[in-house]
Parts: sequence; structure tokens; C-alpha cells
Amino acid sequence: MKYRKLGRTGFMISEIGYGAWGIGRSEWIGAKDDISLKALHLAIDQGVNFIDTALAYGNGHSERLVGKVIKERSERVYVATKIPPKNLIWPAPADSRLEDVFPPEYVVSCTEKSLKHLGVDCLDLQQFHVWNDRWAERSEWQEAVDRLKREGKVRYFGISINDYEPENGLAAAETGFIDTFQFIYNIFEQAPEDRLLPYCREHELGTIVRVPLDEGALTGNITPATTFPKGDFRNEYFRARRKQEVMEHVERLRFLLHDGLKTLTEAALRFCLSHDAVATVIVGMRVPEHVEANCRISNGGRLPKEDLEALRSHVWPHNYYS
Repeated sequence: MKYRKLGRTGFMISEIGYGAWGIGRSEWIGAKDDISLKALHLAIDQGVNFIDTALAYGNGHSERLVGKVIKERSERVYVATKIPPKNLIWPAPADSRLEDVFPPEYVVSCTEKSLKHLGVDCLDLQQFHVWNDRWAERSEWQEAVDRLKREGKVRYFGISINDYEPENGLAAAETGFIDTFQFIYNIFEQAPEDRLLPYCREHELGTIVRVPLDEGALTGNITPATTFPKGDFRNEYFRARRKQEVMEHVERLRFLLHDGLKTLTEAALRFCLSHDAVATVIVGMRVPEHVEANCRISNGGRLPKEDLEALRSHVWPHNYYS
């Protein structure tokens, strides 16, 4: 496993991180706690030392599993979590009000819940789970962040940027209260390269890539015949003709499979890691087999320059969350 610095936090974290949404047993359906725990332990065995979870993932269930595992390990494992919007609207609408989403006492109380679930005294990284830059200059959230840091409950604070809005957070960063950004970045969604990633490099902000596989689309395994368990969010995400659209776009990426690169999953993750300003890529790994396959990718290096240039024509603007 290779490691990169998470901006000004100074944390040296694994470039493959563990995305713990799927083990929360809500929205992603099918996870079993015993298998999830094995996957988490195996990930740490493989050198993963960064886990990203959230209070909203199974109403704390994901956090509790992560807490159980890190308590049993001697290795230094960095854990990031998130504060859900109080109004439970993802992403934050343009007209949303700060007092409805992140009132100060709510920010503090959610943090205290996460500390309890994880069984730690201080969070390595706390994040807002949505954001609206119209709030950037408001003192209420800034004072809450400052309070949590002064009280020793949070080391660093970040923003999980709204889906497909990579510049909605730059105003908040200008305040100096934000240390990291988490954002969607993948072969189909390359917009963060325009302003966000250069800004983060210039200002030493930590970068956490989420949705590197477009919720599974970039694995190459989605076809019109693919089915998901009842209640799984992917039934909505890949509704109507979306499976057919995905298959058509992904088939055009098979030119990447050469010189030992065998899977589109590997190609998709290596694409993200090819950018110098990316610190880590968080991947859902609910079963040990996925842990082993994804962790091996850290040894694969970057995609060839000519492939990266060719991928610019494969940008596909689509927001399947909407």
C-alpha cells in the first residue's frame, strides 16, 4: 500500500481508503455484520489506514462497526465521519437555510454521538455531509467548528461537497475553517480537475475522492439484466434506461485493458490516483474479495499518459442521484 499526505492535516493515509457506507445496512442492501467486520480487518491487514463513515450510514451502525474494529487493532487508523443535514435533504438545495441544516448545537450533538459510536475521545476528521457556499461567511458554523477543535473533540474539519458541484465549497475554504474536501471524481466526472483540485493543491487542503466507480457503473458489471435487492438505492440510481446507457458508455472504455490491466474497476481507481492532488480514493469494500482486489491496485501505478488524454473524451455529465 502506498500513502499520501492528507493536505495540511499531515496525516499520511493509504491511497486506497475504506468507504463504509455499504456496511451500514441501509440503502446498500445485503451487508452482513460478520462479513463486514472481516472485510474491515482485512483492509487494515492490507495497509488501509483511512476509513470514511457517517452518522447517517445505518443511523450509526456503520460507525459502531468501525469503532469495534479500530478498538481491536494496534495500528494507527484514521477515521473520518460526517454530520447529516438536520433536515435530511441530500444534497443541500440552493435555497436551504443554515439554521435548518447545521444549527450549532446540532453540529456539536451529532459529533458527540459519533464519538460514542466510534468509542474514541477525538475524531480525526469530522465533515459536513452536505454544503451550500451561501453559508460560508456565517459565524454560527465557524464557531461550532472552532468549539469542537478547542474542546479536543475534533482534530480537523472538512466538507463532503454536494454531488456534482465541485466548486461549491471554495468560499468556505477561504474562511480557513475547512481542512479537507470530499467530492465525486471519476472517469465520467472529471470537473474537479478544473478548479477544485488545483485549489486544494495550492492551499494544502486534503482531498478525498468518493464514488470512483460511479456506484458500480464503472466496474463494467452493470447490464440491462442486472438486478438489486429490494430497498437498495441502486434500483432508483439505475432506473429506467440507465442500465443500458451505462453499459454503452462503459463498453467504450475497454481500450484501457492492456499491459496487465485486467479490469475496468482497476482502470477506474487508477484514473483517480493518477492525479497528483488526490490524497485517497474511498471505495466500498463489503466483502474480503473486494478488499483484496482493490488494495492490490495501489501497486499498479498511474494510467499511461496517452490513456489519460484519451479519457478526456469520455466525460459523461449525468446526475443519477437526481
